[in-house]
This record gives sequence, structure tokens and C-alpha cells, in this order.
Amino acid sequence: MIKFKEYIKPKTIEDAYNLLTTKNAEIIGGGAFLRLSNRKIDVAIDLIDANLNFTKETNDSVEIGSMVVISEFEENPVLSKLYNGFLKNVSETVLSFQMRNIITVGGTLYPKYGFSDLITALLVLPTEVYLYKSGKFSVEDFLKIRLEHKDILEKIVIKKENLKTSFQYIRNSEYDFSILNVAVSKGNEVKIAVGGRPAVAQLAYKTMQFLHGKDLNEEIIKEAAKMVSEEIPFADDIKASKEYRKKVCEALVKRALLEVM
Repeated sequence: MIKFKEYIKPKTIEDAYNLLTTKNAEIIGGGAFLRLSNRKIDVAIDLIDANLNFTKETNDSVEIGSMVVISEFEENPVLSKLYNGFLKNVSETVLSFQMRNIITVGGTLYPKYGFSDLITALLVLPTEVYLYKSGKFSVEDFLKIRLEHKDILEKIVIKKENLKTSFQYIRNSEYDFSILNVAVSKGNEVKIAVGGRPAVAQLAYKTMQFLHGKDLNEEIIKEAAKMVSEEIPFADDIKASKEYRKKVCEALVKRALLEVM
């Protein structure tokens, strides 16, 4: 159970940042996952009034505020059509609709949750993460860095490119977290991301380099799927063993590559 002494809804991101850096405070996001922890916090900061619940479309990109909930990828006409409904397909399988109305983009991305389907999907898209003080990062770089100070995820920006995409996953039940998930995109190059390892999602760099410049066929796809399962590190947890995840990874990558072929 999480306990806090104060609950504050700042009107601007600047006010939220000042609270975050001057007190024992935490951003609660949608509160879907933070409330499951056993912690005591002096100040809980709710960004609901800080004007971060927005979606803006331009000719070449879509901006998504950190307080946009996951269900918006299903319902928002801009987000639901982005990349031919790729993120809609990813999001509509996340837990229950009630939970998707609570879970926010920032609340999923900033803590770098290993079980996040959305992070895996964003890794294979041209996505940038904007932090209030630390600036702009690709999702790939953001997942690698360790911030020296607290910050606030302001928005993400997804650029529009001509990509074919696929998302695959395996779960114990419909409303469970993924035991493993895989996302693939194919444009001028192929990107492959694996999440639920159970650590945070990462790209399969060696396999992506192997596929660079090659035309996909069943033989190459079979070899690439095997490479990913050997390249990506896995671990045991209560859901599955390292060996099981490795076997499942090979099958899901093969399925995803065949879909974008």
C-alpha cells in the first residue's frame, strides 16, 4: 500500500517540477502501478491539471502528452489510425478497459517498466521522449540513461514514416501482463524489440544488422528469429523461466517478421 501526507494538483509543469525537486515527492501518473508499491511519500503530485493531456497532429508527426491514457490509442481518431492502427492493436490488449482508462503514457514510460507492451511497440517506431529539464531523447536512448536528478516526462513525439509493423505477445490470461512481447517494424531497415524479458524492452542490434539490406524470405527469417533468441538476455521470474522465454522469443519473432515480409 502507498501512503502520502499531501496530495497536490499543480497547474503547470513548472510548479510540478519545483514540488518534485524540493520535497520528498513523487509523480503519481494515473496511479495504476505506483499504488501497488509499499511506500511512504510526503507529497503525491497529480499532473491532471498541468495541461499534459493532449494530442497534436502535424503533417509529419503526432505529439502525445504524458497524461494521455492508454485507452486513447483505441478511441482517439488520430492515435487509433497511426501506423495503420498498430498502437491501437497494442493498447487494446493491455489489461482491462477500466485499467487502460487509468494508465497514462508517462506513467508507463518514465518508470521503464519491464512488463510494458507500449514501450516495446514505441521502440520500433521513430519516437522521441521529451523531459521537462533533461531535454529530448529517442526512446532507445531514454531507456539506457540514468538521470542524475528527478524530471518529468512532458510528451512523446512519434514521427510518421512508411513502415510495416507487427506486435506479438504471450500471456497466461487475457488480463495478465505479457510473459514476453515482440514488436517489429520494416521500412528502409528492420527493427526488432523484445520486452517482458522480464526486464525493460530492448532492440536486437546484432540481428537488425544481420538483416540490413537483405530481402526477407522464410530462410532468412528463421535464422534471424534464432539469432534474436540468443542475442537478447532473459531471466526467470514467477511467470516463466529463462529457457521458456528464449523458446517463445524465437517463435514470436518469426511470426512478426513473416507478418511484415
